[in-house]
Amino acid sequence: MNKWNLIIDVAKCENCNNCVLATKDEHVGNDFPGYAAPQPLHGHHWIRIQRKVRGVVPMVDVAYLPTTCNHCDDAPCIKAAGDGAIHKRPDGIVIIDPVKAKGRKDLVKSCPYGAIWWNDALQLPQKWIFDAHLLDQGWTEPRCTQACATGCMRAVNVSDASMKQMAADAGLEVLHPEWGTGPRVYYKNLHRYTKCFVAGSVVAAIDGVTECASGVNVTLLKGDRQVAHAVTDAFGDFKFDGLDPDGGEYRLHFLAADRGAATRAVVLQESVYMGTILLDSEIPPVRSPEEAPAR
Repeated sequence: MNKWNLIIDVAKCENCNNCVLATKDEHVGNDFPGYAAPQPLHGHHWIRIQRKVRGVVPMVDVAYLPTTCNHCDDAPCIKAAGDGAIHKRPDGIVIIDPVKAKGRKDLVKSCPYGAIWWNDALQLPQKWIFDAHLLDQGWTEPRCTQACATGCMRAVNVSDASMKQMAADAGLEVLHPEWGTGPRVYYKNLHRYTKCFVAGSVVAAIDGVTECASGVNVTLLKGDRQVAHAVTDAFGDFKFDGLDPDGGEYRLHFLAADRGAATRAVVLQESVYMGTILLDSEIPPVRSPEEAPAR
């Protein structure tokens, strides 16, 4: 049968919090027996938007990552409950039973993603339920996706095979796949939050005047392996993204047949703006970056 999944495009999230407010509007003060007890006005973030700033001025990248219950297929919270206090529906949605789970504060820590919240007034663990109560009434999407102004969030109800193919085709990822929980929340452009970039601005001296160097070939290498290639834009800027912040050393080779060449090295533990790189006209044109002499 078809199951529900949530797809989030990190590149489209602008931190407007419409999804957060729509979910609160639906659940704060409202009781949905069998689905969820009322969400407290304060203290709970069933949908939480995290922020990450990469780089430095003038190349700064800010990414926003909406997180929530992942409705995992191998959910640790279900295993921790043990007695049916938390269950997975046939359509993939995980529900914390508002009656059976009463008093089970231990279930809050069972979620490695930190998506379960403790309602102290009701003595109840709670989380986002994918608005299952609305879907069961015929709604085609939960409130959060309905309220998303940028199309960052969308809910899809498809078979597992279709979802697997969709994820492969669109390059979708899940949070912490190494945990083996089988999340049903998928992310596009997750590298904006989890990876790092190296960028810079290339200039060249032409007739004694330093100008932005557009059309310069920039090659990124790690060891002897070419990782990526780019061409500087009209402002002489380049950027390589999606790199692992593993402390690895990269080499960059810059080449413009009529303006010279340059090489640089950088160790990536976080995103790096390399500043202004001046091409050296005394370096003769070469056929490949590996042939360029180090400067």
